[in-house]
Amino acid sequence: MTDATSTDDPPTTGQKFAAEVLGTFVLVFFGVGAALMSGGDYITTGLTFGLTVVVMAYAVGRISGGHFNPAVTLGAVLGGRLPWNSLPLYVGAQLVGGLLAGAALFGLMHGFAGYSSEGAIGANAFGDQSASNYAMWAAFLLEALLTLVFLYVILAVTDERNEFQALMGPLSIGFALAMIHFASMGATGTSVNPARSIGVGVFGGTDAIIQLWLFIVAPLVGAAIAGLTYPLIFGHGSEPVAGSGLNFGGGGRRQQQPSYAPPATYEQQWNQGQPPQQQWQAPAAPQQQNWGQQPAPAQPWGQPQQPAPQAAPPAQPPAQAPQHWGQPAADPYAPPAPQAPQPPAQEWGRPIEDDGEDGRTQVRRPD
Repeated sequence: MTDATSTDDPPTTGQKFAAEVLGTFVLVFFGVGAALMSGGDYITTGLTFGLTVVVMAYAVGRISGGHFNPAVTLGAVLGGRLPWNSLPLYVGAQLVGGLLAGAALFGLMHGFAGYSSEGAIGANAFGDQSASNYAMWAAFLLEALLTLVFLYVILAVTDERNEFQALMGPLSIGFALAMIHFASMGATGTSVNPARSIGVGVFGGTDAIIQLWLFIVAPLVGAAIAGLTYPLIFGHGSEPVAGSGLNFGGGGRRQQQPSYAPPATYEQQWNQGQPPQQQWQAPAAPQQQNWGQQPAPAQPWGQPQQPAPQAAPPAQPPAQAPQHWGQPAADPYAPPAPQAPQPPAQEWGRPIEDDGEDGRTQVRRPD
């Protein structure tokens, strides 16, 4: 049996375009649709906008990163996450998705008898067009500030140094968007997304179209500030993507720092152009030390590793003579038996000493 390894091809330009169109369509259609169908209920509308971001980021975030917002894309470019040449693709797809969602809502809302889209399509507004007559300067500052916070959250949770960006990133972004809606719906209807404002605003009548400029400029200003200042405050995990930030012609790249989290396609789409992330490897387990053995001395830092000395083999007991069958085994603890005196060796031609029997000296004849 052979193991076959397959590598996923990177997303094509068409796939990224389609992912952004679909994600933005779902965001605007369900978010604004929930506001229209619920009569502008705070909890329903805020949670719906947040949940759509979570769902679609999990669904297509691996393809395009799940921006669904021109302000998010601008912040990613200025923050060094995306090259400038990708900006038209993303923004164009987001505008198409928003306009398709606005058109779908415009048509479906006419299913109610006597419906008129002017002032009743979920368009963002300020001044006398808003429900609370919120001032223009305050609306601008509010939208810019909320987008600034939103981009800080997005850039932080998608930072390549964040170990849990692929799992928790969409949840954090969705919760942040829900919080933003809870804090601003009563003032401007909450934009922080030019595609959301344009998508339904063009169907809301002349007054809604005239006020669109604020909900385009203010979010872009907030996103630009966040994209430029995030690296200054929190730094980069690696060099910016070539052709991003304030570098329009290219940029350096260096190897990323090792991370405990495996690389994910969601992270790769948020840090495009970076080299593959190194896989973390666990350190080798130390050798098991035998009982009674002296521990090896600590290795000074920076010196080459010395091979561990081999332990001397244990002394072997002396070999015993083979035991004959039927012969009792010798007691190893018994004292050694006395040795009988041995006669001196007799040399050839030397007279044999008298044994005292007949008093004669005998001479051994050589054989």
